[in-house]
Amino acid sequence: MGSTEMSKQAELIFIPSPGIGHLTSTLEFVQLLINRCNHLSVTILCIKFPLTPFSDSHIRSVLASKPQIKLIDLPQVEPPQFDITKSTEYYIWTFMENVKPHVKATLHSIVSSYSESNPVVGLVLDFFCLSMVDVGNELGIPSYMFLTSGVGFLSLALSLPKRQIEDVFNDSDPELLLPGFPDPVPPSVLPDACFNKDGGYFSYYKLAQRFRDTKGIIVNTFSEFEQCGVDALSDGETPPIYTVGPLIDLNPIPNPNLDKAQHDKILKWLDEQPPSSVVFVCFGSMGRFGPSQTREIALALQRSGVKFLWAMRAPPTTENAEKSLPEGFLEWMEGRGMLCGWAPQVEVLAHKAIGGFLSHCGWNSILESLWFGVPILTWPIYAEQQLNALMMREFGLAVELRVDYRIGRDFVKAEEIEKGLKQLMDRDNTVHKKVQEMKEMARKAVLKGGSSFISVEKLIDNMMVQELII
Repeated sequence: MGSTEMSKQAELIFIPSPGIGHLTSTLEFVQLLINRCNHLSVTILCIKFPLTPFSDSHIRSVLASKPQIKLIDLPQVEPPQFDITKSTEYYIWTFMENVKPHVKATLHSIVSSYSESNPVVGLVLDFFCLSMVDVGNELGIPSYMFLTSGVGFLSLALSLPKRQIEDVFNDSDPELLLPGFPDPVPPSVLPDACFNKDGGYFSYYKLAQRFRDTKGIIVNTFSEFEQCGVDALSDGETPPIYTVGPLIDLNPIPNPNLDKAQHDKILKWLDEQPPSSVVFVCFGSMGRFGPSQTREIALALQRSGVKFLWAMRAPPTTENAEKSLPEGFLEWMEGRGMLCGWAPQVEVLAHKAIGGFLSHCGWNSILESLWFGVPILTWPIYAEQQLNALMMREFGLAVELRVDYRIGRDFVKAEEIEKGLKQLMDRDNTVHKKVQEMKEMARKAVLKGGSSFISVEKLIDNMMVQELII
C-alpha cells in the first residue's frame, strides 16, 4: 500500500530535543513527511530548555507558513538541582523526567480531541525524550525514535543494556565488537558519558533500554553509507530501522549571530579563491579551544600554506590576538585566510572554493560534508563525535588527525595539524575519490526510487496501517 492511497487524515506528534543540532534534522524530517504524505499532519511539542532559550524562535522561523504543522508550548519546569558540568547527559535526562507529566497532560488533551477519522498514529521521540514511551503506551500510541546520530551510535546504544547499569567504562576495558564497524572498537573513542560516574553512563543506559520498546527506529543516514550496520542490527530483536537521510536544510534561515554584512563578506571572499583551495575550519556550536591550542592551529595553518576559512566562534580582536595567535598572524593571513565567528556552514561547504573540512565530526557536519563531497580531517570533541570520527576513518572517507581526542586532556601540536592539513588537501589522496562516490550515493538515496525515499514510504505505510487508514 503506497502512502498516496491513504484517504483519512492522521496525526503524528513529535517531541524533539531542544538542542539546535537535534532540531536541525528533526525539523527537516517533519517537513519531508508532510511533503510526501498530504494525509498527514504534525504537532510538535516545544520544550523550553534553559540552556537553549532560542530553540522556540528557531522552530517557528523554520516552520513559518506550514499550516500542516502545529506547535504546542509545554509549560516551563524548574531546572534540575544538579551541576551540569558533572554530566550534561544526566542533566538533560533529569530535565526530561521533569517535563514528562506535562507531556502526559498535553497528549491526553490532544488524543481526546481527535476522532476516528483523524487518529494520532504515533509519537516520534528524540533520543533524550525516550522515557516518553511510557506516556505513549498508556494512551495506546506507538512510539518511534528519531535518532539524530548515525547507525554507529545506535549500535553502541543497543549494546549497553547487555551490561550492568553500574558498569561504567574504563580506558583499560577490552575493545568492543559493535555491529557495523569492520574492526573492534577501542574504548578510547566512546562518548564521554560512557565513562561518567556522575550520571552520564546511567542516563545513556536508561535511554538505551527503551530503544527496543519503540515500533521503529528512524535514523538520519542512508543505507549505502551504513549498510553493514543496518544489516547487522536487522536481527529480529531490534525494531525496524528506517534510514531517511541525509536530512540537510539546503536553504537554512540566517543565523541570528551572523549579520548579513558578515555573511556576504564570507561568500565574497570565497568567490575570489581558486576551486578546491580552501580548508574550512569549524568545530561546531560548542567547539572552542583555549589560547594555547588555538595558537597551534594558527601555526599549522601558517606553515601548511593552505588557504583557510576559520570559524572561531569568538575571533580575537586586534587587542587580544597576541594571547592566542602567533605574532603577526593577522597581517600575514591577508589574502590567504579569513577569520570569522559564525559561518553559514551549508553555504560554505557547497562553495566550489572549499576543498577540505577540519571538523569536530558532529553528525550533521559529516552528512553535509558527504552531500557536498568535501573530505574531513577528524578532530572530535564531545558527545559521540569520537565514534563518528573512527567510522569515517574506517570507511576511508576522512583523513585522521585524531579520533580519540578529549578536550581538557589532550593537546595537538602544530606539526601534527600541519601534516593532517597537507594530507587533506592532497588531491591524489584516495579519500577525495571515495567522498565523491559517497556524494553521488547520498544524492541518489533521497530521489524517487532511492533507498531513503523508499524507506520513508515504508515508514509512512507502517504508521498508517495500524489504523487501517486506506
